[in-house]
Amino acid sequence: MAQTEKFVLNMGPQHPSTHGVLQVQVELDGENIVGAKPVMGYLHRGIEKLMESRTYQQCVPFTDRLDYVSAMNNNLGFCMAVEKLAGIEVPERAWYIRTICCELNRIASHHVFIGSLTNDLGSATGMIYAFRDREKILDLFNIICGARMTCHYIRIGGVAADAQAEFFQKTEEFINYVPEMLDEYDRLFTGNEIFQRRMQGTSVISKDDALRFGMSGPNIRASGIPYDIRKLDRYGIYGRLDFEVPVGETGDNWDRYLIRIREIEESAKIIRQCLDNMPEGAFKGKVPKVLKPPKGDAYQRVENTRGELGFYIVSDGTTKPYRVHIRRPSFINLQALDHMCRGMVLADAVTAFATIDPLMGEVDC
Repeated sequence: MAQTEKFVLNMGPQHPSTHGVLQVQVELDGENIVGAKPVMGYLHRGIEKLMESRTYQQCVPFTDRLDYVSAMNNNLGFCMAVEKLAGIEVPERAWYIRTICCELNRIASHHVFIGSLTNDLGSATGMIYAFRDREKILDLFNIICGARMTCHYIRIGGVAADAQAEFFQKTEEFINYVPEMLDEYDRLFTGNEIFQRRMQGTSVISKDDALRFGMSGPNIRASGIPYDIRKLDRYGIYGRLDFEVPVGETGDNWDRYLIRIREIEESAKIIRQCLDNMPEGAFKGKVPKVLKPPKGDAYQRVENTRGELGFYIVSDGTTKPYRVHIRRPSFINLQALDHMCRGMVLADAVTAFATIDPLMGEVDC
């Protein structure tokens, strides 16, 4: 009987299917994957230490550079941690505007997921369609704050400026467009037989394995666990909004795709409720010009587009945080890559990585 020799193939850090600067050392036995070791750190910028040498207000722009396609959600997590630490009250109107922006950002991030996934599987058309629709959201961000990706719009105590009538009008137009957009995706991707064959039954993560790896976000929900911090912690105004938490059954690549498609529907539902119930009032609470939270610590978690994003801040009573630590969902979720790839063929490694949907700026921090 012929004996084969195992060998290691390096994917990345320049590989176009690694969604950034990640190296994956894939151990192969012919075409079959024996192991897949992610090698991180190529994008490490020391953001936690940089934040410890800045004032609390100056820290917010650094959060934009973590998951840089979900900047609004990053802003929210850090600002809520500081607000908890300093006892700052956020006005009602600001919470509604924050929620709209975060859910728009969730949809835009899922557009990047859909476009990257389809491109990785050989359909450049998929990326063009998804990024076309993402542009509509980036245009909305440009209206409300003058930026498209690194927004720095959600601030400690509220938001940087009140939302304009044009923003509300254009947002409603986009929400009305969502059903047509998803129907087009169903015809282009979801109903595609080749797409289904590549995704269904591959890289299965069971409930137990998802918990063992500490996964969160769409990845753990695809494995059948309804873990959504918006529902569990009911932070902000999420406790009074009507939306569902989509969950999968198998925990394969296909479920991880479908969960994000369904989450776009739910985010649109949340945004519509916020638009219909938008209160009048201030867009920012009372925040001291020189912010010195009392000595102590605080941890705040939010449901980022990729899972549980947490900020732990220690205050020593000065204008700068003594210690900042960030729980990054992309970093945690990526630990499952080896498990997802074992027993698959080489082409499946790209699919597994794409459905984890990590963002390398957040992985390396």
